Amino acid sequence: MNRPESLNAADAVMHRELAAVWGLLAADPGCRAVVLTGAGRAFSAGGDLPRMVATQQDQEIQDEVFAEARATVLGMIELPQPLIAAVNGPAVGLGASLVSLCDLAIASEKAFLADPHLGVGLVPADGAALLWPMLMGLMRAKEYVFTGERITAQQALEWGLVNRVVAPDDVLPDAVALAHRLAGHPARALRDTKRLMNLHASRVLVGMLDQALACERASVNSADHAELSMQLIAASEARVRSRGSARPGRA
Repeated sequence: MNRPESLNAADAVMHRELAAVWGLLAADPGCRAVVLTGAGRAFSAGGDLPRMVATQQDQEIQDEVFAEARATVLGMIELPQPLIAAVNGPAVGLGASLVSLCDLAIASEKAFLADPHLGVGLVPADGAALLWPMLMGLMRAKEYVFTGERITAQQALEWGLVNRVVAPDDVLPDAVALAHRLAGHPARALRDTKRLMNLHASRVLVGMLDQALACERASVNSADHAELSMQLIAASEARVRSRGSARPGRA
């Protein structure tokens, strides 16, 4: 994910490409393992604010966004190759969902996970809220989905959300080394083993995904989300003005 200036928040292009890339990888006979990471200091800050507003205001865009969300979730969980998250920094909202949809995850000591959907009036439907209960227990998952509080890298390790926590400079090299190790296995055996071990997650997602996305879509169109979105925009504009006024030479 390569929008470091926006902490890899998913704009229209990234969201569309996240939906499409898994089918391309699945069909590539030369691809034996996949590493997903973010450019810069974040894994992904989640949804891009202008795209969120457009999704609320334009029903055609909304159709696209929810079709892409469904394709991303199913594409990741059904990807034949092992998929490793190199969590180099914050993984928030969609970012946290992407981590939960990977097979393995290596996280930086400075990384954290969070799902703040409820804080902006949205139902979380694209991964974390569906898979966290299976990974770390229902009551603990409810606490962190309901509150949106951060899960530190060490907590994520203890609760089964990531496999390893390493120094920041080691995240990507360790993930790539693990990918090469897995790619050394016979491809058919590895893919069939992954498919077998993913049966539980696949059944959870297939059984719940359409209902979850319908609930999120209803929340996108709610008055609460509209009001909270405007507050986010105002806060973002205020931060931009504040940074501008703080530049040297400015009155």
